[in-house]
Amino acid sequence: MKTVSASEANRQFSAMLRSVAQGEHITVTSRGKPVATIEPVRRQGKPARPSASKRRLLDRLNLVKATGSRRWTRDELYD
Repeated sequence: MKTVSASEANRQFSAMLRSVAQGEHITVTSRGKPVATIEPVRRQGKPARPSASKRRLLDRLNLVKATGSRRWTRDELYD
């Protein structure tokens, strides 16, 4: 991991982005203290599967019969 000052990051931002695109992680410091980390974006693979608790909740909701009357139309909701 490379460390650069904020002023250096400002002067060499394009070069830093090229380094990050190649996989390097850069910590930016201000007055000697770390304030930011620049790192490559993680590639997104398959969408995450719903958690077990979410799946159980949806299964339970599908078993419950709807209550109340449904005598309105979608357009009436916006009147």
